[in-house]
Amino acid sequence: MPTAPAPAPRFLDLHVVQTLPYNNVNRDDLGSPKSLTFGGTIRTRVSSQAWKRPVRLAVEEAIGEKALRTRRLPEQVFRELVKRGWPEDLAALAGAQIIRSAETKLALEKGDRTTASLLFLPDSAAPALADIAEKHRESLAKALGKAAATKPLLPKDAVHEILRSRNGSIALFGRMLAEIPGAGVDGAVQVAHAFTTHTTSVQADFFTAVDDVNQWAEDAGSAHMNTGEFSTGVYYRYATLDLRDLASNVASLTSPQDRPAAPQTEHDAACLRDSGTLRDLATAFATAFIGTVPGAKKTSTAPHTHPDLVHVAVRPDRPLSLAAAFEEPVRAREHGWGGPSRQALSEYAARINRLLGTGELPYAAHAGLDEKPLPGLGAVAASYPELIAGAVDVAYPADKAATA
Repeated sequence: MPTAPAPAPRFLDLHVVQTLPYNNVNRDDLGSPKSLTFGGTIRTRVSSQAWKRPVRLAVEEAIGEKALRTRRLPEQVFRELVKRGWPEDLAALAGAQIIRSAETKLALEKGDRTTASLLFLPDSAAPALADIAEKHRESLAKALGKAAATKPLLPKDAVHEILRSRNGSIALFGRMLAEIPGAGVDGAVQVAHAFTTHTTSVQADFFTAVDDVNQWAEDAGSAHMNTGEFSTGVYYRYATLDLRDLASNVASLTSPQDRPAAPQTEHDAACLRDSGTLRDLATAFATAFIGTVPGAKKTSTAPHTHPDLVHVAVRPDRPLSLAAAFEEPVRAREHGWGGPSRQALSEYAARINRLLGTGELPYAAHAGLDEKPLPGLGAVAASYPELIAGAVDVAYPADKAATA
């Protein structure tokens, strides 16, 4: 009997074990490190939003495509037109008309300079919208100061085309914009909240600031006193990249209009034509997820570490978080929590894959500080770049792209 073809790659899972020294990279509303209860004990937590933003910015830097999350799109258009020599009152009308002409539930606020909702658009959107206003400057000028200025004056379809536009960053991280038909994008990336593999407690830091000018006065001393709260720990971080969703989103980059979803078989011809972009985006995301740290309190703690261990698995069926490896908190040995955390991840991965009957994954490998391999985490890679390259080669084969 002919053997069944191997299932196509569907998810690229990233598992990271990372030590952060004295830090508060993600604060709650009271300024304390965020926390959660897991396995009956308190752990320090870093929200997915806090880590995703530096990841997104690093991805955009790597691929050379920025996207802006903002409520100030009318203000952006206003400033762009003023730079082009428009009078301010006419430029302000054009900025407001971008939203009014869209004829959606998007509302204007603060003197028609901001929108009530956050928009997430390529950084080229504001200049492109300004170009539309340029083409209709005469009609805008006629309506200035009149009742007609409150009615739509710009072509709705042209405005919608820009508001639906997307780039590589949006293809990865998605966009919620229900007000514009076809503008919503399901993100291909899912990021979990990071948490310590062990029990933690908040550590207080009493600090003072000296007034340099009053240091000779009779009441010389501290000009400010306060207490900060920090934590330390070894964190488990997890993210997954949906390879099919990314391929579908990238296929849609060529047109901002509604398009049918990508075929339900991975690596079809359309996806293969976009393989170079897919490989670049997957590489940029994995590299950024591994290499970034949130920036809160960075000037007073500088917690700029790199992961102790990274495990990457390409799965054909469904994403698999290994967070349950740490439901029982790791206990520190004479060398701390790092080694036991890496060992616990390896042992749990081996057990859960055996229970799932996964067999041979399309790709499973790890790289890290340990001199000995961690057998539950697949093959050993010499470096993180090599680890990522191996996964991307399996996820989006370059040789197939060349023959598509």
